[in-house]
Amino acid sequence: MRSSFACFAFTLLAAGGGWARADDLSSLPAYAAPTEKVTGVIRNFGNGYAGVLKKWEQGFQKFCPDVSFADTLPTSDAAFPALITGVTDLAPDGSEPALTETLAFFEVYGYHATAITVASGTYDVEGHSPGMVIFVNEKNPLTHLTLAQLDGIFGAERTGGLRGFQWSPEDARGPEKNIRTWGQLGLTGEWADKSIQTYGHAPSGASRFFQWMVLKNSEKWAPNYRGYVESGSKMIGESDKTAQRLGIRSMLANELAHDSGGIAWTIMPQAKDITGIKPIALAADERGPFVAPSRDSFQARTYPLVRSIYIYLNRKPSAPLEPKLREFLQFILSRDGQQIVADDGGFLPLPASFAAGQRAKLN
Repeated sequence: MRSSFACFAFTLLAAGGGWARADDLSSLPAYAAPTEKVTGVIRNFGNGYAGVLKKWEQGFQKFCPDVSFADTLPTSDAAFPALITGVTDLAPDGSEPALTETLAFFEVYGYHATAITVASGTYDVEGHSPGMVIFVNEKNPLTHLTLAQLDGIFGAERTGGLRGFQWSPEDARGPEKNIRTWGQLGLTGEWADKSIQTYGHAPSGASRFFQWMVLKNSEKWAPNYRGYVESGSKMIGESDKTAQRLGIRSMLANELAHDSGGIAWTIMPQAKDITGIKPIALAADERGPFVAPSRDSFQARTYPLVRSIYIYLNRKPSAPLEPKLREFLQFILSRDGQQIVADDGGFLPLPASFAAGQRAKLN
C-alpha cells in the first residue's frame, strides 16, 4: 500500500512549460478571428449544455457575425441519430455514444464519427455529467485503488473488451484477477477475509461510462453487484416515487453507511450530506499518482474518472473541415470559449494541454 501522502489531490498541472493553477486559463490561447470572412449556417442537434452552447454561439458571433445557428436541442439522446441521418452539422452530446450509435454511424458512412471534447464534466453540480467517485464505509481503512483493482472488484472474467464496436481479445481477463475479499487489497486482521459487497448505478449513461473506463466496455459485473438509479431522477419507478428505496441516496445512507464491507461508485451530487461513507483516491495504474476527487483534480483531469462533454461531427478521414465549423470549434477550445464554461459554473473548462490536443483534431 502506498503512503497516505500519495493520496492527496494535485491542484496544480503542467501548462505552458511551468506549473499553473487548475483554474488558471491564461495558458489557453485567446481566439483570433480568421483573416478571411466566414459565413453560413451551423446546425446543432442534441444537448444545449444548460445554456452554454448558446453562450458559445453568442461569443463566436462577435468575431464572425456572418455565421448564424439553427439549433434543435432536446437532449443528448437526439445527437447521434441527427448526425447519422445528416440533419445536423454538429451533434453536442453530454456522454459517450452507445454501441448502437457508433455501429449505425459506421454502417452508414464507413468511418467513425469525430469526437471533440469541449469541456469536462462537473465535480458536484447536478445534471452536468459528474465524474465517478468511489466510496467505502467510513470504518474501512482503505485509502486508494487503481482502475485495474476497480475492474477486479466490480467486474468479472471476460473473453474480451469492446473497442468502439469491435470485441478485442487484448482486453480479456481471467477469474484470477477477480478481487472478492479486502485481504486481496492488502488489508489485514479482521478485514483479511471479509467479502467485498459491491454497489453502483443501474444501466444508464453513468454506468456506460464506468463500464468503458473500468470494465473495458464489458457487461459482466461481480456476482453480488447491486444497481440503483439516481434519486430524484426520471429513472425512479412509479411504485418507488415516494420511498425511492432503489435510489442511489437511499443505498448510500441505508446500505453502504451500515455495511463495513461495502464499496460503491456514484457521483458527488448523489452523495451530498450523507454520513458514514468516505471517498477514496484513484490512480490510472499502480505507478500512480493516487489522486483524491475534488473540483481541482477534476478540472485538471488528473483524477482518472472525469467525464467529458463532446461535440460529434461527420468528417471523412483526412478531409478538411468547413471553415465555419473549424472556426466555431476553435473558438470553443480557446481561452474565450473556455472562460464561458468557467463563468457558467456548471461544467469545467479544459486544461491548456488537453485543449491543445482537441484543437489538433481540427487541422
